[in-house]
Amino acid sequence: MKASPENQRTLLDIADLDRRIQQTERARTQPSQGERINELAGIRQQQVGELTALTGVLDDARSELARVESDVALATQRRDRDAERLAAATDPKQAQALENEIASLARRISMLEDTELDIMGNVEEAQAAVDAQRALIDQTQAEGSQLTAAAKADIAAATTEGEHLTRDRAALAESVAPDLIADYERRASRGIAVGLLRGGVCEGCRMMLSGTDLNEVRRAASDDVVSCPECGAILVRTDESGL
Repeated sequence: MKASPENQRTLLDIADLDRRIQQTERARTQPSQGERINELAGIRQQQVGELTALTGVLDDARSELARVESDVALATQRRDRDAERLAAATDPKQAQALENEIASLARRISMLEDTELDIMGNVEEAQAAVDAQRALIDQTQAEGSQLTAAAKADIAAATTEGEHLTRDRAALAESVAPDLIADYERRASRGIAVGLLRGGVCEGCRMMLSGTDLNEVRRAASDDVVSCPECGAILVRTDESGL
């Protein structure tokens, strides 16, 4: 294949643009924040599960407290009713029975109130645990939201840059002979498409050409499209090629 040396050198610029386009595509589809965002999603899911368990403990403690408070209220009502009956009692036996029951109810109320205080402590501890867990979730959510916003900004920037680079590449490609650009793209689809020959080294694969291979390149005309014997890339020759 024949192609002007200028067209062949243009392939190096196109290859650089292709490399940068690939970088912007990775930045667009795989933002640097993505791994941490996914990690935070897993952490938040676990934290929500823990919050559900802690909320269950709190609900149980509140239910138990409500039950004990109801028992205290019932026992207090019964004691007060018995006290009223005692005040109106005229039968000594009945009065004695009421006094005994009032004393028993007083002991029960005292025990229930002690239990109530213990349960109130449990409720406070459970509420504190729930509040702390919610704070953790809020912290995780805040970090995730911040990273998501940053990722969206990076994706938008990469998208814009990719569009600019694609336009630049299209303009350069139009200046290259169609058969040469087609050959370049065919090689690019398989691996390294083009490399500058500098000091006898193909910069596409970083391999030094042998003396025999260099002699063959020297014998080629300037408009011949020659290939690297190691990687198959188009070798672009300049004054730095060491020929």
